[in-house]
Amino acid sequence: MKRHSRSSTRSMSPADKLARGLGWLSLGMGLYQLVAPRRLGRALGMPQRHNKIRACGARGVVSGIGALSDNPTRAIWSRVVGDVLDFSALTFALKRHPSHKENLYLALTAVGVLTIVDYGCAKALSQRHAYQGGITPDYSQRSGFPGGLKSAWGAARAEEGQAQLPPRLPAPHA
Repeated sequence: MKRHSRSSTRSMSPADKLARGLGWLSLGMGLYQLVAPRRLGRALGMPQRHNKIRACGARGVVSGIGALSDNPTRAIWSRVVGDVLDFSALTFALKRHPSHKENLYLALTAVGVLTIVDYGCAKALSQRHAYQGGITPDYSQRSGFPGGLKSAWGAARAEEGQAQLPPRLPAPHA
């Protein structure tokens, strides 16, 4: 994973910055699910589901690490899928364990809000990073001068009286 300096963080798009925050959130929640699955299971009325909670935690850690990468698009889409799975599991738990409905409603609300945020972020990232997963365009024939190199050399030679130019260099070969 490439480390980002302060200046490269400033040049990130808002979607990339949001993905970075969602990555840290995934890591934190995932680690909590891995470390304290029984406690979380009891709070949600799912005391016998600690292995499933650990699996969700592992998924969160993996997507969190991916969200901290240079192109977090796939990791954020995986969060969207994970959110849908979590929402389904919590809805099922609400039907089976209505005695914990306050905690389950709170968890469903949090997952619902995060699903909307994750989906919006994933969609924005997909648009921003659209070409990184596909074929890179061939720019080898472009010189960077709108009129071509000959035009640029001609313009420079026309101004020769104002500045001393080095002798003409040979054109670079591809």
